[in-house]
Formats: sequence, C-alpha cells, structure tokens
Amino acid sequence: MLQINNLHVSFRTSDGWFEAVKGISLSIEKGRTLGIVGESGSGKSVTSLAIMRLLESRHTQIKGDIVFDGINIAQASEKEMRVLRGNRIAMIFQEPMTSLNPVISCGDQITEAIQLHRKLDKHEARQQAINLFKEVQLPRPESMIDSYPHQLSGGQRQRVMIAMALSCNPDLLIADEPTTALDVTVQKTIIDLLLKLKAERNMSLLFISHDLGVVSQIADELLVMYKGNVVEQGPVKNIFTNPNHPYTQGLLACRPSANLNLKSLPTISDFLNVDGNGELKSTGLSVSAVKENFSYNQFDIHERKQLLYKQEPILKVNDLCTWFPVSSGWFSSSKKYIKAVSNVNFEVYPGETLGLVGESGSGKTTLGRSILRLIQPTSGSVTYKGTNLLNLRPNELRHMRRQMQIIFQDPYSSLNPRLTIGQLLMEPMQVHGLHENNTQRRQKAIELLERVSLLPEHFNRYPHEFSGGQRQRVVIARALALEPQFIICDESVSALDVSVQAQILNLLRDLQKDLGLTYIFISHDLSVIRHISDRIMVINKGEIQEISDADELFINPKTPYTQKLIASIPQIVIPS
Repeated sequence: MLQINNLHVSFRTSDGWFEAVKGISLSIEKGRTLGIVGESGSGKSVTSLAIMRLLESRHTQIKGDIVFDGINIAQASEKEMRVLRGNRIAMIFQEPMTSLNPVISCGDQITEAIQLHRKLDKHEARQQAINLFKEVQLPRPESMIDSYPHQLSGGQRQRVMIAMALSCNPDLLIADEPTTALDVTVQKTIIDLLLKLKAERNMSLLFISHDLGVVSQIADELLVMYKGNVVEQGPVKNIFTNPNHPYTQGLLACRPSANLNLKSLPTISDFLNVDGNGELKSTGLSVSAVKENFSYNQFDIHERKQLLYKQEPILKVNDLCTWFPVSSGWFSSSKKYIKAVSNVNFEVYPGETLGLVGESGSGKTTLGRSILRLIQPTSGSVTYKGTNLLNLRPNELRHMRRQMQIIFQDPYSSLNPRLTIGQLLMEPMQVHGLHENNTQRRQKAIELLERVSLLPEHFNRYPHEFSGGQRQRVVIARALALEPQFIICDESVSALDVSVQAQILNLLRDLQKDLGLTYIFISHDLSVIRHISDRIMVINKGEIQEISDADELFINPKTPYTQKLIASIPQIVIPS
C-alpha cells in the first residue's frame, strides 16, 4: 500500500540546511500496521507530513520516492493530492487544538469533509458526524456536534480529530500520537476501535507513538527512529523480546512500571552516549541492571510515609463543590447545573505527592483550579496552613498565591509567545516585588534555568524555539520563581515522549527533595501516577471514589471504577 525509498527531508535555517530525515525506507502492506517510535525530534512526524505532502515550501527540500498504491506522491500534482488527502489517505494530528478551526463548530468541520469527499447532503453528513462522535465515545454527541473546540477538553478534542480522520473511510490512516491526550480507558477504546476499523475496512495504518505499550498492542511491524535515522526495525515480537540497539533498550526502560517502585526513572543516557565523533555508543548496561540500580529499598518507602503522616496537613479540602450553570432555554425559569466537583473531602501533608487520577471530564482539572480559586467554587472550604482560601479578598489571595502555584497541561499555551524566557521568569518576581532590582531577578532567573537543566543562553529565546520537553521545564522554572511550597501539576507530562517524561518526573522528584515541595499530581496515566505518588485519589464524575496508598490501590482497588482504570493500563503485549 505504501513504499518509501531513501527519503530525505531538510529545512532551511539561519545556519544553513538542517536534515530532519536522513534517507529512511519503509513499507506498509495493505491491512497491516507499521508503528514508528522515537523521541521528539527523531523525525517521526516529519515523515508523516512528507507522506501527506504538507511540507511544501521554499524552505523545505524533500528527496526520495513515496509510492502510495502505485501513485508516486512525491511527483503528484496538487490536484491529485486533493483527491488523495483526507479521502484515501487521512491523518490524525498530534495537537488537536492547532488542527481544529477555532471559529467553526466541531460538527461543521467534519460535515464539510464528508460533503466534499462522499457527496452527501448536509442533513446526511450531519447524521454521519453524530454517528462518528458516538463511535469515538464523545458524550452527548447530538449537542457536542455544535460545540466549538475551545469548549471541549483535550481528550474530547482528540476524539473529534479521530472522528474527522475516519469520516471518509481512508485506505491509509496516519495516526500521529492519537492517544497521547486520552485517559487509559478511552485510549483502550480508541485502540480497539482502530483495530476493528482496520480489520473491517482492510485499512493500512501508520501509527506514531512514544508509548511502547500502546504500539505493541496495535502494530505488526516496528520502526525505531533517532535523530532522523532508523536505528532498528522489524516484527514487533522480535524488537520487544530482543532489542538490539541501546536506544531501543532505553526507550523500553524509560516507561514507568505499574508494578515496580523506582527512586528515579532510567533515561536514554543510561544506555547510550555520543562519542567525540558524534557516533552513538552503548554504555553496556542492560535494562534489568539499570532498573535494579534504580529500585527503592522497601524500608525507605515505609520510613518516608511514617514521617509524612505524623505531620499536620498543609491543605484541607472539605465538602468542596464547583457547579457550572447550563442554559435551559429562553423561556425556562429553572436552572440546571453540571456538577463538575461535588462534595470533595481530602487532606495533603507537607512534602507529600498526592496523585489525582480519573478519566477525561472526571473533574480533575476543575478540582485543581478550584483549590487555587482560578475557578470560583460553589461551596465548601479549602484551608491552606489554617487559612480558608475561599474567604480571602482578591489582594489577600494574590499574596497567598506566592506559596501556591500550578503547572498547566499545555506549556505552549501557558507561555506568552511575545515574551522571552527571561521575561517570563522575571515577570512574577516583579509582580510580587521579589528581589531588589532586575539585575538580581535576572540572576535568579538564570539560576532557575540551570536548576531545571536548561542553559543560561536560553534566557533570551522565545517559547517557540524550544521542544515540548524544554517548554515544560520553562513552565516548571516559572512556577518555582516565587519560591512556592505547594504546586499542582496538571497533566504536566501527558504530552511528552517517554524519555523526556522520565527526565521531567525525575526533575520534579529532585525538586521536591531539595526544596521540600508538596504536590498534587494530576494525570490520566496510572503508571506515572503510581511512580510519583505517595497516595492516590481516584475521581469520577466530580466525586472521589477512593483514596489509598499508591501500592495498596494497585494491589487492592476497592471500587469497580478503579478496577476498570487499572485494567486499562497499556501493557507491552508481545505477539505469539
């Protein structure tokens, strides 16, 4: 179905031409799935965009052959590409918010494609879009079809993108990180859905992901990329049972384990490094040897938790409710509410990491923002160090926020693109009057950059000049600028590939140890939650299902909802 031979993709930069893809070759047979894995910057997405011919520019050079069902895409006219694109070849993009038009409803964006390629009238196209919304398990599909992208959660927007890609029954579906923003239960549903559609339609699938557990469940063949090169490829079973390249070994080891306690996560550098000639060299360590060196002593875990829970809680949340009114119509006097958070009670102890886990739309983010009063709660109390935050006047709350910070889910949208990294780090210090002058603030900002493993020269760069992992480090540095004691991490590693995710999780742990920080760590990834948390709190439809010690929750989940979440964790599946 697809054959790529010796593909090179280069981009013009201020320093000359940069080669992002360096002569790769691959093939996908009809009805088969090829998985591509690798870190950010490995060339995965660039390869997929080259197949779609979405890199056309005077600043881009593409060489090699891309043959789809006998058609050489590299030589096809734009008219021929319009017939192929979205119809016979469809793509699920990595970041739905930048791929969906913000001023057109989600339903109209899908019906437009259906009307264009399948020649249905508007009413038939709308009904087809509703059916697709049901198929990808979007809630209230009949009303959500008229919603705009900004009104949906990250996971819901991703499902809209999947529905759009499937709308024209493509022969080849390119899925670029399609489940990154989804919770484990929906992720499992989407994987099952893609497998079902692939089988029913005999569709070929190019599946790009950083999650090796997900790739193992869906791919027939696997291709591992590193800095534009293919370092290993072959049947999934061969690569997962006997990875030959140290980079592949590193990717496998970086995944947080659902049944192993590690002091810190292994990273790629534990398995390979670059010599003076730029060649990759193995460190000679095996996955089992590295993980053994990183494992906790169980006594250390027990002793830490004894010390934690002898203290007075730093945060107490009692009967917290956050309800949002919804329209009941022009002539209705009654009000209806979405109970996003309902009668929530819990405590957090100094130096603790309390994990908060639940599906998309469960109320995780709303709860986190309600605690900080970024969203005004409906009722209840949030007591931080003896002070009820809900009783504070705006100026008092602003002063209290020095001690309480949040790391948002999407670092790119939470950083002002017009300010340099240095300005972004100095701004909160200026607002709160920290340090005597801008010279001292600049020095503090550089210290923060170095603490999160960035360089002093990054001070004068802009957010768009950084990778996703680097931007997340900037956001962490900005949260630390006011020297807080309590931080809410809202899906702070969900969009990162496993190797960068491991680095950020290690960084957060190191910062907690060095600075005595207390975290509420919000995530839909239970493996990540178990790795970093002391206790885990499970939320569903705005209500707390259970709170338990992290290990105990996985060994003995008490509620059916928690059992379902744990059962949905993607495990590496080796084909027989």
